[in-house]
Amino acid sequence: MIKVIKPGLQTTVQDDGRIGYYETGMPPSGALDQYSYGIANLLVGNDKGAACLEITMMGPELAFEKDSTIAITGGTIPPKINGEDVPMWETLEVKEGDVLSFDFVKQGARAYLAVAGGIDVPVIMDSRSTYTLCGIGGYEGRALEADDSLSIGNMKERDIKIGTSVPEQYVPQFTTKHDIRIIIGLCSYRLTEESKQRFLDLEWTVTPEANRVGYRLKGERLDFVPREQPFGAGSNPSNVVDLGYPIGSIQIPDGVEPIALLNDAVTGGGYATVATIISTDLNRIAQAKTNEKIKFVSVTLDEALEARKETKQNLEEIRNLIQSN
Repeated sequence: MIKVIKPGLQTTVQDDGRIGYYETGMPPSGALDQYSYGIANLLVGNDKGAACLEITMMGPELAFEKDSTIAITGGTIPPKINGEDVPMWETLEVKEGDVLSFDFVKQGARAYLAVAGGIDVPVIMDSRSTYTLCGIGGYEGRALEADDSLSIGNMKERDIKIGTSVPEQYVPQFTTKHDIRIIIGLCSYRLTEESKQRFLDLEWTVTPEANRVGYRLKGERLDFVPREQPFGAGSNPSNVVDLGYPIGSIQIPDGVEPIALLNDAVTGGGYATVATIISTDLNRIAQAKTNEKIKFVSVTLDEALEARKETKQNLEEIRNLIQSN
């Protein structure tokens, strides 16, 4: 068992997502930074899809009631065991009675704590991930609170040697400026050509409204092509009749403050989606904080697929390195 002494700002149980229910209106939830989440599980020898803790901005304080193997990846949020600094991106040992705590996040926005065996919470719709807006999954459908007790599961594939670490070239570097690759569309034709270019040229600022549902960005107003709105689309030119929202899709209500929709967002609605963040860079935007800068970079579908292939290859190389230790 793991006892929650302090919950942190928002700490939730997440896995690789609630896949297969999007058409019913259920978003996938799951770890926002799938790359860091995946490596954390590799470092403790967990099966693919084991649940971990996603830590946002300010970490929890946790007391371990049994000997355990853990790993912490993602944004730089310096961990301590019994007040002593320990490294991230490395397989660590905690003993019964040890207390794990964290300093405030230094770089990035989210960290991932994996425990050998995974966090054991009920499986709901094929996932242990927390979807707080509906109150399902994770620990009672909510973020952790003081005095909660987490059980450790048995989703461990193999033992990993304590001290095993990820080579530096595979560890992401988090800065205050983020280049986020996108594919233009589906409704980009609704923007004027000038505004379409401005969308790419501008350096957008992350607002305080940045969470698991989506990131609202601030820059300047963009213009939509005037038209007589079709029946059911409403009067604003940024509206369409209705469409599905892919994870990572970007809408610009009324032409101001683009919103990048993430893992806990609604699955469809009536705003024109002008671009979609490529899957690899969903990991990157998840590590952006309020007041940091984002610049969108347009890529082709082939470039997006190549980036996804490279990420999968990196994870496989990391797996092989960890398991060969």
